[in-house]
Amino acid sequence: MLQALRPVVDGLAATFGTQCEVVLHDYRTPDASVVALAGSVTSRSVGGAMSEIGLEMLARGDTARDKLNYVTKTPDGRTVKSSTLLLRDGSGHVFGSLCVNLDITELRLAAKAMAALVGTADAAPAATTVFSDDIGEVVTAVIEQEEERLGRPLAHDSRQGRLRVIEALDARGVFRLSRSALVVAERLGVSRATVYADLGLVRGERRAPD
Repeated sequence: MLQALRPVVDGLAATFGTQCEVVLHDYRTPDASVVALAGSVTSRSVGGAMSEIGLEMLARGDTARDKLNYVTKTPDGRTVKSSTLLLRDGSGHVFGSLCVNLDITELRLAAKAMAALVGTADAAPAATTVFSDDIGEVVTAVIEQEEERLGRPLAHDSRQGRLRVIEALDARGVFRLSRSALVVAERLGVSRATVYADLGLVRGERRAPD
């Protein structure tokens, strides 16, 4: 199926023009999930890693659903509208996705100018999403989002606080990536062994019967 979709990647990007990027992901290799790409909205390349949005999908497994027409911001300030279409095998198992990213920065500026003329309120700001070929940068971005959500730096946090962070990161699919434990350990100021011990603990509590 992935091979059959490669021409679709090029065709969709050509149809929507230079502001469009189409990315084909193989979730079986999350550290290098990009197997085909056309366009250059997020500056990634074949062999690159998935974003935190992809990690979310990966964490949900076969219960994940297509995510359509969501808006994010790149770190350099561009506004991107995207859709993530999941790929399933004959038994319904999610194994990849086809993602369409449209750079709508200039359209949003034009819409804002028109809204000012007619008195329409601004739309809510979009969340920033890190798109990178380096999975370490993606993991760091997820950790920073958790710090922002909690309102404090995570380094040298209390043990209970650290366990809540480990659980939140695990729910977002971070620990499915090969280098993630090392990145998390460095960010939390603990050893990698401690991260693995905490991860085993929070997973055991989730599986424990009531």
